[in-house]
Amino acid sequence: MTASGDFTPESERVTRRLRDEIIDGVRQPGSRLVERELAEALGVSRLPVREALRVLVAEGLVTPRPRTWAVVREFTASDIADLDEVRSGLETLSFRLAAQRHTRAGLARLRAVVDAEFEAARAGDAVRARRAAADFHETVISLAANELLNELERVLRSRLRWLLGQHDDLPAVAEQHEALYRAIAARDVEHVQRLVLDHLAASRGAALGHRFPHPS
Repeated sequence: MTASGDFTPESERVTRRLRDEIIDGVRQPGSRLVERELAEALGVSRLPVREALRVLVAEGLVTPRPRTWAVVREFTASDIADLDEVRSGLETLSFRLAAQRHTRAGLARLRAVVDAEFEAARAGDAVRARRAAADFHETVISLAANELLNELERVLRSRLRWLLGQHDDLPAVAEQHEALYRAIAARDVEHVQRLVLDHLAASRGAALGHRFPHPS
């Protein structure tokens, strides 16, 4: 038994497990999520599974179906375009503010994330590299020191992490993040702005290419 301070409700643990499996691509878009089957596989009752599915529907990762099952959301090209537009506005502002407002401690956190991403990319560990890439963007938003931006990021976090995982060229993304890190560290706001626009364009193409590799 864990100490009382370490207790995590079953529904939260199930939510985290399913969220990670969806974002990491273990559970593919369109795959069924049946309460009974998930409960048996995870060794829990159906109640925490039901609660987890409700949370993931609210986060935009799961699409509900009648009765006791759902499916992993199938993001369409239109969904990706909508999400990308919102992400572009959020991150263009966040990166500019991070360049202006970052602290030494915040910059050290960002450096550690970039290093972790490079390490994973060199090892060919796609899951770890993509998670670190998403961590990079979340850390930048925290460096912007704007609570409303942080609130908006928390609302969109699961969908943004899914979007940020839709790339295959792990070293290239790490290199882009390294360049952005250096510009933020130098407080070079205009250079950050140019790099962000290039990074967003590259990410947009990578996401569509990853999700729809054989367009009709």
